[in-house]
Amino acid sequence: MKQAILVRGTRNSVLRVAAFVVVMALSVGATPNSVGPRFARWIDGTTSTEPETQVQRIDDDSFVIRQSVRTNFEAPFLYLLFGTDRALLIDSGAGGLKIRPTVDRVIADWRTRHRNRPIQLIVAHSHGDHHAGDDEFRERSNTEVVGLQPQQVAAFFGIRDWPNAIGRYDLGHRVLDIVPTPGHEPAHIMVYDARTRLIFSGDMLYPGRLYVPRDRFDVFRASAVRLAGFAKTHPVRALLGAHIEMTTTPGKDYPMEAAGHPSEHGLALPPSAIDELEKATAEAKSPAEIDRHPDFIVYPVAPKPA
Repeated sequence: MKQAILVRGTRNSVLRVAAFVVVMALSVGATPNSVGPRFARWIDGTTSTEPETQVQRIDDDSFVIRQSVRTNFEAPFLYLLFGTDRALLIDSGAGGLKIRPTVDRVIADWRTRHRNRPIQLIVAHSHGDHHAGDDEFRERSNTEVVGLQPQQVAAFFGIRDWPNAIGRYDLGHRVLDIVPTPGHEPAHIMVYDARTRLIFSGDMLYPGRLYVPRDRFDVFRASAVRLAGFAKTHPVRALLGAHIEMTTTPGKDYPMEAAGHPSEHGLALPPSAIDELEKATAEAKSPAEIDRHPDFIVYPVAPKPA
């Protein structure tokens, strides 16, 4: 069953509204060729008529929003998770469009199905790279935007010993685990949802290039160990990250800033990718080199300027 909703707008209009599609995930089970939720085909930049955003539903309280590569080459994924009292938006996009209309529409539809229950929106980030839409939410009523610095993230999610401790955040009858995973970026976190058994893994582990500043590689390696330890005590169905940069050919990625993603790798990674990443970082040379795997590439880069 599929449901599609389109809102059309012009890219140059002051009142531009982001077009989007809402599609129910085909199933909550895996297939022989996929892991985690089964999604319909994502917008991938290969058609001139694709909308600016696409929404797919994992379940009635969990949504994935993809930003079109035609609005920004990163084509990031955002996640919106509902509890009975709060909704958590993980990331706010990479710019090139207005993201709030899509988020507001999903929230409005959810509230309609729940007798117009009031819901507070929390806008947080897997890391500080994906916050281009934050300003759209700062004046939104009943909304809080979490800061981008490690101390701000730790304080909001109650992580007293950053990055060693695990935080917990209750959306209302839905408790999320917050796993600090700095390395790619100092405030990077992963979010684990026990209800769906999914890890929302940001830019640390996804089907693409896992960029790691060389001067933070030891921090990244420690985060891989922390993630692996967490996964050993929590059932993980799949990981859903912030991008797709790999093709369906094992180990092959798209050119950087590619305008389209034909034959795109699936969004979800299997739990085995956690152990694979831990092993890859443990065995990395010093200085670390580009290390290709079938589903991801460990990609050391020059340190970011201070």
